[in-house]
Amino acid sequence: MANLQTTYMNITLNNPIIVASSGLTKNVAKIKACAEAGAGAVVLKSLFEEAFQKDSFHIGDEKLTHPEMYEYLTSELQLQYGIVDYLKLIKDAKREVDIPIIASINCTSAKHWVDFSEKIEEAGADALELNVFTPATSIKEDSQAMENVYYEILDKVKEKIKIPVAMKISNNFSSLPHFTNQLQIRGLDGLVLFNRFTMPDIDIKKMELKTTFTFSQKNDYQLPLRWTALLSDMATYDISATTGIFSAEDVIKLILSGASTVQLASVLYNKGLSVIGEINAGLEKWMDENNYKTIDEIKGKLSFKQIKSPKVYLRTQFMEKIRGFD
Repeated sequence: MANLQTTYMNITLNNPIIVASSGLTKNVAKIKACAEAGAGAVVLKSLFEEAFQKDSFHIGDEKLTHPEMYEYLTSELQLQYGIVDYLKLIKDAKREVDIPIIASINCTSAKHWVDFSEKIEEAGADALELNVFTPATSIKEDSQAMENVYYEILDKVKEKIKIPVAMKISNNFSSLPHFTNQLQIRGLDGLVLFNRFTMPDIDIKKMELKTTFTFSQKNDYQLPLRWTALLSDMATYDISATTGIFSAEDVIKLILSGASTVQLASVLYNKGLSVIGEINAGLEKWMDENNYKTIDEIKGKLSFKQIKSPKVYLRTQFMEKIRGFD
């Protein structure tokens, strides 16, 4: 029988399924439900950087000047964790379940909160995931300046704590291989591909902008699969793939491309936590049928390591597929 045990950032997991940072991991009862459903680990719902600066909300930095926006953020903050509550959640979760607990900070800078990472470590978190959200919105912000935000955050956090640190990023970088290599040089332990953000929309009746968020869709996994297959061969960090993962087949493909773990959210909201057991069973069945005993035997087996020139390969595949629609 196949052994689904794997390692992520030098942490041993019973299987590669991680419940992603979400409402599914916001309290101990929900975390226990995830563990009972067979999750290999959970990432706690994120604590937002704004919780450490609720009296200013960047007003001094001229990032927020509209009174209505200030009121909105203030009310939103009341619905988020308090700082003390978050540490208690970590401690309680560690006491109640025997799977790894990964804390999460949603941040835009290295200001205000970095010292708190020490408290997260002291509370017993097995690792810290940094969910960085800092879109460029000005012509004054060039790509190097945006990347430097990530470097500064990682540098300062790594100076504070010894537990593993992962970064959850978007795919919106001009050169992901170069950018992630710079994170690797700075000691990154894990890379989560990719983050999902709220998206803009327009209400044509009220004639105003609004924001929407949709769950990932089947086949969305193809984007993290491409970059996992490419980056895994260059990396000393572990990759956790996320977005559009709905089945054991999706998980198998991502592990074959080089992922150590996968993170699920949308499918769990749509179908329930029982999907975790179904995916693990499907993964085990496929490994047994193909005579694989361990996850390590299949991890990265079909990464871009097998391709001499990934750039030429991607270009020729693009041309071939486009010709198919003439």
